[in-house]
Amino acid sequence: MTTLTPVIPQAELQTTESWQQALADVIRQPEELLTLLQLDKSALPAALAATQDFPLRVPRCFVARMKTGCIDDPLLQQVLPLGAELDYQPGFTEDPLGESDSNPIPGLIHKYHGRVLLIVSGGCAINCRYCFRRHFPYSDNNPSRSERQQMLDYLRNDPTITEVILSGGDPLAASDQLLAELVNDIATIPHITTLRVHSRMPIVIPQRINPSCLQWLTGTRLKVVMVVHCNHANEINQPVRKSLDQLKLAGITVLNQAVLLAGVNDDTKSLISLSEALFEAGALPYYLHILDTVKGAAHFQVSERQGQQLINELLAHLPGYLVPKLVKEVAGASSKIPIPSASIYHE
Repeated sequence: MTTLTPVIPQAELQTTESWQQALADVIRQPEELLTLLQLDKSALPAALAATQDFPLRVPRCFVARMKTGCIDDPLLQQVLPLGAELDYQPGFTEDPLGESDSNPIPGLIHKYHGRVLLIVSGGCAINCRYCFRRHFPYSDNNPSRSERQQMLDYLRNDPTITEVILSGGDPLAASDQLLAELVNDIATIPHITTLRVHSRMPIVIPQRINPSCLQWLTGTRLKVVMVVHCNHANEINQPVRKSLDQLKLAGITVLNQAVLLAGVNDDTKSLISLSEALFEAGALPYYLHILDTVKGAAHFQVSERQGQQLINELLAHLPGYLVPKLVKEVAGASSKIPIPSASIYHE
């Protein structure tokens, strides 16, 4: 794994800053980001134009893991606004997964049998430039207390639902009080057995995993799965390892889903390092997603064929439990679509 020179010394990362402070004090201006990383400002006009479509948002503790003076840093590439985002690309749309067709009531998406996704918060700690929900109508999916009751009624009235997924945005951007109330209400529905939380927060603002968070996560009868989102081994530092370890010690199953991204992790070495770093930190690789064709993200696209070849390389170098499933999402499909081994690929 490549050792990077961080923006600030690692000793300074051991801070008492709360997760709320870290979430509020994010970098929002491309000029500040380029200045901190000692990068040329020639990219600034294009970056400013791209932020008009999708704002820049990145926590300082995440920027601290980037290499100064390196425009190709894999963490920077995930958050840096580019002019290419504004180029028209056929097939790239604002709703690539057709979620508007699976959004029966505000804040609830029901695409797959047996499980329902709740949009708990439209906010995120970080705006990933490849985000498939970068155009999602969060303003129409910010349920009030009465609408949250409507969501709970929907869950109660469908006994086929056994799992509830908290998503967003990032659900951990919401307060522990709101999350505790919601999870306690979900736990009163007998046919729901599993709570799954999809969050990038344990990676980008690891201090979010604190006693208050762990209390509502483990305070009911529900089995709990935390699916974090990490795309590159350099995202995992000691505070991140601590956050994942706390989840694991609390009896929570910790999985990771990544997205295959050009210029970030589209090579065998990066993916091997990611799987090994995750396992060392207590998380298992779960999914490796082919990029969703969302408008503004075409420059990240990696072909399915290349993804298959990379998975074959991982199988040759890693035990099976460290090789994520290569999948893609297709609007209207009954599940994520597994992509078969390259050995049976047909032109």
